[in-house]
Amino acid sequence: MICLVCRQAEIVDGLASVAFARGEMRLVVNHVPARICPNCGETYVDEAVAVNLLQIAEEMSIAGEMQSVIDYERSTSHLDSLHPN
Repeated sequence: MICLVCRQAEIVDGLASVAFARGEMRLVVNHVPARICPNCGETYVDEAVAVNLLQIAEEMSIAGEMQSVIDYERSTSHLDSLHPN
């Protein structure tokens, strides 16, 4: 797929950091599986990853945490234990 932002390169599989900010709250999630444009750096995550990221941010907000830097894989393991199938 060609990058939708720069339209200059094919996006490739990789790992990215995703940052969230809401008011005073700041969250950075590292090692997020994504597709990344090697030209402009735009990142794309699939729907399941996006849902997980939003759940992580919501749980952080509910817990009252104001600043965190976390690893995606560890965070999703924590989510799996909270919401077993």
